[in-house]
Amino acid sequence: MRVLVAMSGGVDSSVAAARAVDAGHEVVGVHLALSRMPGTLRTGSRGCCTIEDSRDAHRVAGMLDIPFYVWDFSERFKEDIVDDFIAEYAAGRTPNPCMRCNERIKFAALLDRALALGFDAIATGHYAEVLRDDEGRPELHRGEDLAKDQSYVLGVLTSDQLEHCYFPIGATASKAEVRAEAAERGFSVANKPDSYDICFIPDGDTKAWLADKIPMRPGLIKDSEGEVLGRHDGAMTYTIGQRKGLGIEKPAADGKPRFVTGLDPATNTVTVGSRADLAVSHLTGIRTSWAGAAPSDMGDTPETGIDCEVQIRAHADPVPARAWLGEFVAEAPEHEANPVIDQVEVPAARPAGQLMHVDVDEELSGVAPGQTMVIYRGTRVLGQATIDATAKDRITPAPEFADA
Repeated sequence: MRVLVAMSGGVDSSVAAARAVDAGHEVVGVHLALSRMPGTLRTGSRGCCTIEDSRDAHRVAGMLDIPFYVWDFSERFKEDIVDDFIAEYAAGRTPNPCMRCNERIKFAALLDRALALGFDAIATGHYAEVLRDDEGRPELHRGEDLAKDQSYVLGVLTSDQLEHCYFPIGATASKAEVRAEAAERGFSVANKPDSYDICFIPDGDTKAWLADKIPMRPGLIKDSEGEVLGRHDGAMTYTIGQRKGLGIEKPAADGKPRFVTGLDPATNTVTVGSRADLAVSHLTGIRTSWAGAAPSDMGDTPETGIDCEVQIRAHADPVPARAWLGEFVAEAPEHEANPVIDQVEVPAARPAGQLMHVDVDEELSGVAPGQTMVIYRGTRVLGQATIDATAKDRITPAPEFADA
């Protein structure tokens, strides 16, 4: 099999490339240049896809004696990931750029080019597995090391994409085992820190970064009753569930901390409330997709939904849930005019596609529109949707009262 390995310069993709070679595949390594600043250097565990990372990947490829290339995807990355990130924040949503990068860059643009060049599959260092059902169709499953499992950020992959995905380290028992193997092979990246935070905001200051990209305008911070509690510099720099840096001038009557519970970029208003106000039991998702065959027993009413688990963050615990399909939105409506963000092209709130509804058995906290919900059955990823709206109450009866 001809395999194109996406080599980030980290330990996981380095060992993945080595295992692909050991398996007898014809392997070529490629590093994706995503930054529009080619001189960017890595700072500890912050940032990725830097010039330092490309050099690390090149050294490993040389040790494996495989061809190695650097492909410039910076323009595509800016348009599909960075610009989308800005527009989503401008619309009051909290996007997941890693999900979008996997969806639009690593397993779309890269895969398309790989297939056009005659490769059979692309391999990455993700902790996940592609297994086959009884009919030979691909399924996405959690990695063996649940502490490092990355199936959540791969939940956007489709059946066609999974047919050409290869995750050589997905069945590895632990990250420590991967590092030990890298050390045995003499890879200098064996103890390289894992990258974290948003790769194109390496200093981690998302608010300052956004303030430089989105027109800011001071506005009001209010409670749920409409009382003004303070002022802010720009509503789009806040996120649901945020507690620190709110700029509230008047403490709560009960002395307890307040949290961001709502954002309205159109009126430039930030709403705050108690921790209890963050609790939600129902999620509505847009941009629904299936990681393999769609579940055949999932209907379009709460009564014909399926029991599953839902995960709303990469490192969150999955919670029991019931999911069903909603209406199909045929056309995307025009977004409301917004004088605050008139310099940013804001996407429609509900693009064309199937809606997904999810009731959770345990209340979730701090869930923001724009986040991704991934639904599972056991270790298998069924599919995902982008959270568009939340509600405090379930639509279906709570499990303990279902038979009452």
